[in-house]
Amino acid sequence: MKSPTKQSKKKNGGFLAGLAYDIKHNPYLCLLCLPAILWFCIFAYSPLVYLLTAFKKYQPTQGLWGSEWVGLKNFQAFFGSDAFFRVTFNTIFLNALFIVTSMVVSIFIAIALSEVGNKMFKKVTQSVVILPHFISWTVIALLCEALLKTQNGFINNFLVSLGLEKINFYQDAGVWPALLVFLRIWQGAGYGSIVYLATIAGLDQEMFEAARVDGATRGQCIRYLTLPLLKTTAIMLFIMNIGKIFNGDFGMIYNLVGTNSMLYRTTDVIDTYVYRMLVESTNIGQSAAVSFYQSVMGFIIVMATNALTKKLDPDSALF
Repeated sequence: MKSPTKQSKKKNGGFLAGLAYDIKHNPYLCLLCLPAILWFCIFAYSPLVYLLTAFKKYQPTQGLWGSEWVGLKNFQAFFGSDAFFRVTFNTIFLNALFIVTSMVVSIFIAIALSEVGNKMFKKVTQSVVILPHFISWTVIALLCEALLKTQNGFINNFLVSLGLEKINFYQDAGVWPALLVFLRIWQGAGYGSIVYLATIAGLDQEMFEAARVDGATRGQCIRYLTLPLLKTTAIMLFIMNIGKIFNGDFGMIYNLVGTNSMLYRTTDVIDTYVYRMLVESTNIGQSAAVSFYQSVMGFIIVMATNALTKKLDPDSALF
């Protein structure tokens, strides 16, 4: 009977045995991981202790442990407020629009670029569609102000020249969901197409050549070969993005909307609500409670989405 190998001992010994094995046999690779591990420990895990502020009436002068314990009162105050439904709905609705539209456009861009034969044109086009990702939302907000403001805004001046009425973009909350979706696609869809483009580049080209020999058109190759082969990547990215569906893009929305209360009806999300609560009322306990609710709901959605995916298509599940 053969004696167990080192790999089998590592597998059967559990997590700590596997960690000890890796440190012993791959010390330099483990050392390369050390900065990332320290970063997560300091900035991601150590602050978790302050989740206790969600259950306290936090007073900076008394500290975390000295502040009064109030139980679920901070949660009750949020759930009973008018803002609960508004910010929850806006966060889910806007993020759902962002996820679906950005994914569709990213896949379209990746397929379009993969079909381009001219390498120079392909590189230039790819650089152009990726470039907006590196423009900060602060700069984009300034450009939007020049384009959208009611008086002397480029778009309203153009509408007036055509004999049409002006649109009060910064007073009409109804136009902002579509506007935010457009800006999100413009800023991020090109960058998001990189993953799909890399997946397409790694596909077996012999399948496409065989399909063309059999008389398949370019559209048929895309429909029956490229899109089905992109399914696993698309589902994986979809599940990862679903985990962020309760996280509003604070940088985007706050820079574009700011403290314009007339637009809160369709643009106010959990992140901007928490920020205003901290700045305006300095209620750290309620702010922590809202953030805690946001994190728990995101975790539940990720687990539920992954479980559903595992049942329908096990190969596409994350775990």
